[in-house]
Amino acid sequence: MTSDDAWRPMVGPVVCAGLRMEARAVRRGLARTPVVVVGYRARRIDRLPAACAALVVMGFGGALDERLRPGDVLVADEIRGGGRPVPCNAAHMLAGELIRDGLSVQVGPLVTTDHVVGRAERAVWAAQGARVADMESAVIAARAGGRPVAAVRVVVDGPGHPLLHPGTVARGLAARRILARTGPALERWAALLVSRDDRDDRDGIDGVGGDEVRTP
Repeated sequence: MTSDDAWRPMVGPVVCAGLRMEARAVRRGLARTPVVVVGYRARRIDRLPAACAALVVMGFGGALDERLRPGDVLVADEIRGGGRPVPCNAAHMLAGELIRDGLSVQVGPLVTTDHVVGRAERAVWAAQGARVADMESAVIAARAGGRPVAAVRVVVDGPGHPLLHPGTVARGLAARRILARTGPALERWAALLVSRDDRDDRDGIDGVGGDEVRTP
């Protein structure tokens, strides 16, 4: 970033990754979207820019039910764990773009915890409808300040595939390869989102659309 750019607001989305290895994987597929490493449990959330169009949390996660297998991708439609659940914008649109690139994708609620979830706790969260657990999304969503939020997690462990297991290393490497494939879909989704918002704004100005025709 040049000195002239420092004062300019960021008009596109910013990707948030908890770990450097997640950030490196995501960057491989991105042409223009910046990635910020917010640290384990989002302890360095102060690194996030003050102005951007959206915050997208990307990285690894733990499945809470058997419908998600290691290597599957969850696109959150809701982020829980930080108080009131936070809805995610255009989750099905983002999932569709990822599916176009050949990824195995599901959509559903994500829950953020401050610890590694054990078997009994997995069952509790799963019974409440949550699909994947992570340690950063709700923290970031709470700091979004009204900006759109999205979360994409590649499953590494889950029921039947415990985190503390020799197979975790191989699953982690496979998940990293999948995470590296998510960038193009993310940038197509961001472009579609901006285009849709611009169209809604024009409709509102012309007096033939805007809030009156939007579905709740």
